[in-house]
Amino acid sequence: MSTTAPTTESPSPTLDALLAWLCQQRAAGSVHYDAQQQLWQVFGYADVQRVLNDPARFSSDFRALLPSQPDFELFAKGNFVRMDPPKHRQLRSLVTQAFTPHMVAGLAPRIRAVTTALLDELGGAARFDVVDRLAYPLPVIVITELLGIPAADRMIFRQWADALFSRNTQTTGIRVDAATLEAFAPTIREMNRYLLAYIQHRRTHPADDLTSMLVGAEIDGERLEDQEIVGFVGLLLLAGHITTTALLGNAILTLDEHPAAAAALRADATHLSTAIEEVLRYRPPFPRLARRTATEVELGGHVIAANQIILLWIASANRDATQFPRPDRFDISRVPNQHLTFGHGIHFCLGAPLARLEAKLALGLLLERYREVAVARDEPVEFYHPWTMISAKRLPVDVVAAA
Repeated sequence: MSTTAPTTESPSPTLDALLAWLCQQRAAGSVHYDAQQQLWQVFGYADVQRVLNDPARFSSDFRALLPSQPDFELFAKGNFVRMDPPKHRQLRSLVTQAFTPHMVAGLAPRIRAVTTALLDELGGAARFDVVDRLAYPLPVIVITELLGIPAADRMIFRQWADALFSRNTQTTGIRVDAATLEAFAPTIREMNRYLLAYIQHRRTHPADDLTSMLVGAEIDGERLEDQEIVGFVGLLLLAGHITTTALLGNAILTLDEHPAAAAALRADATHLSTAIEEVLRYRPPFPRLARRTATEVELGGHVIAANQIILLWIASANRDATQFPRPDRFDISRVPNQHLTFGHGIHFCLGAPLARLEAKLALGLLLERYREVAVARDEPVEFYHPWTMISAKRLPVDVVAAA
């Protein structure tokens, strides 16, 4: 069986097509070698979890496999998602306390206030784009306030995200050549320049925000260089809003497909937390992650040499029937629900508590304000390519205000 996904250049690739392919591959075995892409693909929950939980054998550092490109190399200096211990631990520990559930819970009043203000701005509109008016601005405003970056520049940040995550090639491969890096380089260069200027401003004008904290932070008695902080702040800025934006849009889409679940949430909001977890499992914002074998390893009955790319299909692991009974069923009361959407192990998503809280509060206020929220049937929904990101770019909805 071929492990290569369909490569037709469809203008409207679908999530259903991806899920069907993942189901087919998973049924044939958890681990496959893709000779065309020259990488290994992992589809089963247990093997995906094992890789994520073993950073010593499965590295997050791909620098040795990438062509040289100055803009990407600058950003990579502080991108701890692509680092292994001990550097990963040193950088991540600098901001871990800012994203603990306890610290994030203190943001609830501000999240409610921002959500309420965004919904108030809609006035009595019976139709609006829920991504443009709520799912995107809410998390951007929250993360920029934490970082101290001007929220007024949020359209610039959206342009960066669109440029970086709007790949249109339906392929399972992630190999990056020099031409690919050069295509993305202008966006990375613009990000680097913007963030470097802001970091330098904070070095001379410190404030009570995460960026100022990073500027003043030390590792082993040495301050971080501005160039190291660029990737750090850039990662927090992008990751700090993309997941929540996708999650909120995916929640609206999924509840539209399952009206009984939407009615149940309106009747009993205590199910919101488990509903959010089920949306994360059912429609994970990022369908796949990647690792590199640091040494020869055995996985799924295969011996894999060192320096091989391992592609981990989160969207497949989240539909593995050995872990999730009736995996293709959307169940807002599913417990336990140990999905892998936020990763696992040392690279578990730092912002998971914030994304969960933002989604819970925003979705709750939306359902409270409107007795009906329906995806528009006469206007197109625009999606990112599901092989890259499972998220709506544009999501028009028709609403009916609560009495």
